[in-house]
Amino acid sequence: MNRTQQYYISRTLFYIVLAIIFIYIVFPFYWAIRSSITPNNELFATPVHYWPQQPILDHYIEVFTNGDFLVALRNSTIVAASTTILSLLIGTVGAYALGRFRFRGRLPVMYLILSMTMFPAIAILGSLFDLVRRFGLYNQLPSLIITYLVFTLPFTVWVLTSFFAGLPKELEEAAYVDGASPFETLYKVMLPLIAPGLVTTGLLAFINAWNEFLFAVSFLQTPDKRTVPLAIFLFNTTSGGGFEVPWGTIMAGTVVVTVPLIVLVLIFQNRIISGLTAGAVKG
Repeated sequence: MNRTQQYYISRTLFYIVLAIIFIYIVFPFYWAIRSSITPNNELFATPVHYWPQQPILDHYIEVFTNGDFLVALRNSTIVAASTTILSLLIGTVGAYALGRFRFRGRLPVMYLILSMTMFPAIAILGSLFDLVRRFGLYNQLPSLIITYLVFTLPFTVWVLTSFFAGLPKELEEAAYVDGASPFETLYKVMLPLIAPGLVTTGLLAFINAWNEFLFAVSFLQTPDKRTVPLAIFLFNTTSGGGFEVPWGTIMAGTVVVTVPLIVLVLIFQNRIISGLTAGAVKG
């Protein structure tokens, strides 16, 4: 076997593996779309129909006419946006201090922050629930925002610290010579340079808060406070109940709440790639 044949065989195997990975990743979302436009009597028909014979939009109509689901969309937007903004504001200041200044106890603080991401959510659920009840935040959206910051803030600080640490010191020195304060240096000089890191961490924080279910089902109770994962989970009770699970409606709701995330990723894909690759090589 000559070198040319080896090249084509390796490339063919590469594209086969790539196609398998692509199908494995995309197929669940495709199946959700397929199920969301399939009549109920065809959802479990055999042999399997990979595309409905008569697509319908009834499930989407049911989703968008469900008042509880629309309220849940609003609540999820408030919670996810607030978590992202607070995580970036607090995390940027903390990362700037850890990445640009040298002080005693810096490394222990960084490892302490990193250790906060090692605990599974279920391990601290009981203690967080007790704190939420003590502070009167049960069944309130701020309980989710504060809880999500416990997980998103350490990740944000750790990632942005590597970005700040990789910037040349001459930038700050030049800003100080021009009379800029540390805050002005951070706002006008540093932040534009770490924009890929801000976008990456911000988007990951938003996705985490948008999709989170465990704390939502634990801390929220009434329909006017629910977020979208909890609203989709409860479609079985809000769609008439009974013994039949409304899979078509559930899939339609899943597609509706997934599309905004896909749009955000497509809009910021260049920033995300730059942030991930830069964060991987800077330390």
